[in-house]
Amino acid sequence: MLKTKHLFLLLVTTTFFACGPYSFTGASIASNVKTFQVNYFQNNAILVEPGLNRDFTIALQDLITNQTNLSLVNSNADLVYEGEIVEYRISPTTATSENTAAQNRLTISVNVRFFNKKNEEDDFEQRFSFYYDYGGSEQLTGTIKTTAFEEIFERLTQDIFNASLAKW
Repeated sequence: MLKTKHLFLLLVTTTFFACGPYSFTGASIASNVKTFQVNYFQNNAILVEPGLNRDFTIALQDLITNQTNLSLVNSNADLVYEGEIVEYRISPTTATSENTAAQNRLTISVNVRFFNKKNEEDDFEQRFSFYYDYGGSEQLTGTIKTTAFEEIFERLTQDIFNASLAKW
């Protein structure tokens, strides 16, 4: 019986270490990378939504903090995210027979520059964009606006995370 326990323990230990470092978020972060910083994303869109830049910057910081063991710092980080919001657009997507919008689409696009000071081959500049559709008779205010921002930010930040740390 004791031999079986030792054999089982050896099997479990070998399996665990054979898999190597694994992350449930899909991130592959080198062991020498300890810190990250997200510089303030300026809102350079033609249509400016107040507070959008602050909210997006915080959303990106929160996602990376929650999905990695990296420490958020204000300067001299191993990984640096910076960029700007380049598009904030509301456009009709479908029309009614009376030539009014049956559905509207909010589109937000960000241009991101990513710098990995430990491995410069990972650096990139890329544009990320996502949208939220809502009823043509509804105004983009209150809970509709909150829901739209949450869904768009969730997708944008996850896409940025995947491009920079998961290499998807």
